[in-house]
Amino acid sequence: MTIHDQIVELIRSQDPEAAGIVQAEAERQSSTIELIASENHASEAVMHAAGTCMTNKYAEGYPGRRYYGGCEFHDAIERLAQDRAKAMFKCEYANVQPHSGAQANAAVFMAMMEPGSTFASLVLADGGHLSHGLPINFSGHYYKPVHYPLVRDADSPDFERIDYDAVRKVCLEHKPAMLLCGYSAYPRVIDFARFREIADEVGAILMADVAHISGLIVGGQHPSPFPHAHVVTTTTHKSLRGPRGGLILTNDEDISKKVNRALFPGMQGGPLMHIITAKAVAFGEALGSGFRDYQKRVVENARTLAEALTGLGYRITSGGTDNHLMLVDLTAKDPKGSEGDLTGKAAEKWLEAAGLITNKNGIPGDQRKPMVTSGLRLGTPAVTTRGFGAEQMKAVAGFIDRVLSAGLSGEDELSRVTQQVRGEVRDLCAEFPLHGHAPV
Repeated sequence: MTIHDQIVELIRSQDPEAAGIVQAEAERQSSTIELIASENHASEAVMHAAGTCMTNKYAEGYPGRRYYGGCEFHDAIERLAQDRAKAMFKCEYANVQPHSGAQANAAVFMAMMEPGSTFASLVLADGGHLSHGLPINFSGHYYKPVHYPLVRDADSPDFERIDYDAVRKVCLEHKPAMLLCGYSAYPRVIDFARFREIADEVGAILMADVAHISGLIVGGQHPSPFPHAHVVTTTTHKSLRGPRGGLILTNDEDISKKVNRALFPGMQGGPLMHIITAKAVAFGEALGSGFRDYQKRVVENARTLAEALTGLGYRITSGGTDNHLMLVDLTAKDPKGSEGDLTGKAAEKWLEAAGLITNKNGIPGDQRKPMVTSGLRLGTPAVTTRGFGAEQMKAVAGFIDRVLSAGLSGEDELSRVTQQVRGEVRDLCAEFPLHGHAPV
């Protein structure tokens, strides 16, 4: 009996209904192919570290400066997580308490800007995050965002890549207090040094939100934001393959102090010490000898998937990928183009029925609504964790094309092909089982 099975049985003895839901989710993960770029499969050690007795303690404050007694071992585990985070990113200061990436971003905003201050970020529809200036988010409600675009000229070799000249122009015009880089749906390398040059020219703080690419940075597959960025935020559960949570990093002692105060007591209360424990375990894994090879395979798998989909008639925005994700323009596959039925919303639904888990996503310049979209965002961290290589990525591309092509042919064909692909997906998942879960 696996550790997972033992835990489910323990829950079942007290709460059969909750245990049934947990088991159903375990079976879903075990028998489906996870292609959402922001998701991964944490190790058994990471998952179960989040369920230890470390959850039973209030530890408001920071190591050595708590508002409660009895925090000796909570200080120790938080310091361990901090030290490992600093070693991963080769920086001087780390705050491991943010509950999420969005809260890490909020703490930096609070620390480095006054309400109403101007900051510059990517046009959100081009791949930014809601915490980078969405009007109804804290970032757009309490601060003043101005946005720089991607290159729009389809004849340019930099089409759909960051327009650094536009970044500079926007910053010279608006003199933002902070310049933000790092994105949710951008498949190319970010030139952090060039961003720092622009930030210095206008006297702005450079903030890098590397939530998606942090694992690639640690694994040597993407340039580091240090020493260029003044402050860096990330999640811990995407390519880093840790528990759900956030992290703030800097080389500047004054910034570190401001960020610490902004996070606690500024916006969070007691830290989630069980999650910080799991972060420490995950960071230890990321410092291990196999992590660089894992990240190398993540990038190789993404390129293989992008090339295979291109060969099947799909357009990958910007012409490909340098990292773990890609944006698939579905209009190129639909005979009716942007007026057709192959939307991101439809594709996500059709693929999920076949056991392929994806998410709809806007493409640069998308005219469809955010809940419909013209594209899919695909990523390879989770399938690489599972053990997939080039052969399996080509098979996945074939699965995707068969389902989406069937969807364009009508309900009867979609139903037939979906059932067929679902069986093949189950077989492939059984061949590459998740650690700690028996094949379904």
